[in-house]
Order: sequence, then C-alpha cells, then structure tokens
Amino acid sequence: MNLRLILYLVGFSAFTGSLGQNLYTPLLSDMQNELNTTSYLMSLTVSLFLIALAVMQIVFGPLADTKGRRKVLIPALVLYCVASLGCAFSHSIGLFLVFRVLQGIGSAAVPVIGAAVIGDLFRGKELAKGMATYQLMLLLAPAIGPLLGGVIGEKFGYQGVFIFLTLIILLLLFANMKFLPETKSQTGSAQGFSLKSLTIIFRNHLGAVVVLYGFIQFVIYLVYIVFVPQILSTFYSMSSGKVGTVLLLMSVCTIVSIRMGSWMRNVMGSGKGLMYAFLFQSFSVVLFALTAQLSLSFLIVDVCLFGFTMGLTTSMPTTILAEQFPEERATVIGVFNLVRYIGSALGPMIGSLLYVESDLKPLFLTCGVIYVVTVLVGGWWMRMKGLKVVTT
Repeated sequence: MNLRLILYLVGFSAFTGSLGQNLYTPLLSDMQNELNTTSYLMSLTVSLFLIALAVMQIVFGPLADTKGRRKVLIPALVLYCVASLGCAFSHSIGLFLVFRVLQGIGSAAVPVIGAAVIGDLFRGKELAKGMATYQLMLLLAPAIGPLLGGVIGEKFGYQGVFIFLTLIILLLLFANMKFLPETKSQTGSAQGFSLKSLTIIFRNHLGAVVVLYGFIQFVIYLVYIVFVPQILSTFYSMSSGKVGTVLLLMSVCTIVSIRMGSWMRNVMGSGKGLMYAFLFQSFSVVLFALTAQLSLSFLIVDVCLFGFTMGLTTSMPTTILAEQFPEERATVIGVFNLVRYIGSALGPMIGSLLYVESDLKPLFLTCGVIYVVTVLVGGWWMRMKGLKVVTT
C-alpha cells in the first residue's frame, strides 16, 4: 500500500471538494444577469451549498464508520460529479439551486472521510505530518479557487467553470476507485447512526476542548473574512483588488505555517501544542484590535499574523480527534466540522452587532478577549482533568 499516494489522493479530493464552494464566486454578478434573477437568490446558491455541506457531516461520518470509507466516498463523488454537470447546464435559478444543494451533499463526504482515512493509515508523528499535508491541500482551494474560476469564467462563462469542475471530479472518482483501499478496520466496534453516537465527542473531556477551540476560532475567522475588507475600504480607501491581495496574503501565511504547526505538536505534545497555538492566535486578535487602526502597515502585519497562527492550529484538532477516537474517527470529525461550520455562520451575525465603522475595538477587542479567556479555560480544564492524549 502506497501511503504517500493515498495521502495526496484524499488531499486532492478534499481540495476539489472545497473548490465547489468558491470556484464560481467571481462570476456571481454575470450569472445573476444570465439567469435573470436577484442578488438574494445568487447569494442563496452559496448559502444552500454550505448548509448542505454542514448538515451532511453528521450523516456521512457515522456512515463511514459503519459501512466503510470507500462505500461512502465513491457514491458521494458520483453525486458531486453529476450535480456539478447539472449546474453547468442549469438555465434557470430554480434548477441551479437544486443542483447546488446536491453538490453540497456530495462534497460533504470528502473532508470527513479524507481526515478519517489519514487517521486510519498514519500513527504518531507521521499522523501529524500527514494531517498537516492534508489540511494544506484543503486550504489551497479558497486561496486559488476564485482566481482560477475567474480566469476560466472570463473565457467560457459559468458553464465552463462547472464543466471544468465536473472533469476534475470525474478524474478523482476513477483515481479513488482504482487506488483507494478500504482503510477502516474490519474489527472495529463503531455503532450505527444515532444521536448518542454524535455526542461521543462531547462526553470525552479532551474532545470537548477541541470542539470549543474550533468553534470560537471559526466564529472569529469569519469575522476577519467579512469585516477586514470593510475596514480596508473604510479606513484606508483600498480598492477591491487590493483588498483581495491582503486576504490572499493571509491565506499564504496560513499555508506557510501549517507544517510548523505539525512540528510544534510533535515537540510540545498535543495538549500543550494545542493550547499554546490557539493562545498565540487569540493574542493576535487582541493585537489587531489595538494596532490595526494606527496604520495600514500595522493592519497588514496583523492580518498576516492571524493567518500564520491559523496555519499553526489547522491540523492539530483533527490529529488529536483521529488519535482519541480510533473506532469513531469519521463520526467525531464530522461533528467537529459541523460545529466549526456553525461558528462560521454565527461569526458575521455576531460581528454585525459589535462592528462600528469609526472604531475597531468594540468588535475585535471583544472577540480577542473572549478568545483568550476561552483558550485559558480550555487549558485549565485539561490540566484539572489531567488529560493525556492517546497516541496510536
């Protein structure tokens, strides 16, 4: 069994699954005119995809733990492929919305099963390195997806974008059918789908801390994604192109530091590494609140620092969950992903209540302080319970 080949196969599958979220977003205005619809319904094409993606995490996770990784992933990729082709040939907004929901359902299996496969095949330091590589490939999609979609869409329209996506998924489908073995242990004791099976992560003290960290992180991450562009436009009169460049810098810093997060976990151990990496990021939010309004240079450095710490923390949670729950890997990773998606949805709503155009502190200082306190409470809880990370 070629472990490196399987790692890159599931990593590229996750990359392609993530492309479905934002590959076509540069074309939303053009699509609105071509489909003769409203901006609200075009925004709904993004939201419905994300809702389906989030909800199906807790369906595909338990299925993958009971039925097997291949038996769930292959049909899901078929659905993702067919739905993408349907999007390409949808000439009404109603039909396009239907296929976007189906796309979200099909793509939802990829991140949860990909992480579970890596947990099945790798152990110890190799697991941390493998998960870091996987997360690196997963994060490439939001960094280059809109750029790639814009280039293709300029020449071939939105139909060309979705046909391109269909062809990539089709290639991945055949590659997974040929090279991906069934990695789930046949001697496992995972239970069938039930509400109780979904709460197992919360009944484990360390698992609960990981979920807490992931939730608050994605609340604040979406605050950055939504409100930093507004700040750049309002305070520094930056054009949309330059705003995009600043966000791209943040993504690049995330990608650069992913491997360092794996090293940090291997040197410090999972428990300490987890707490200090998240604590570092929480301090970066406080720093942003105190200095981003002083000058554009400070703001850019602060955004890059937040992106850098995002990379440090990216692979640790899934690595820990894969080690802690050998029989329910896909289930707990699915629940963890769902909680993070809920945090993503709440971030902009919470931010809109605190954002003041003339002052960054009410929003970002509040977020930073809450983040610091959350991380410290989680660290205290781990020490109080004497939590030790299981290594396999």
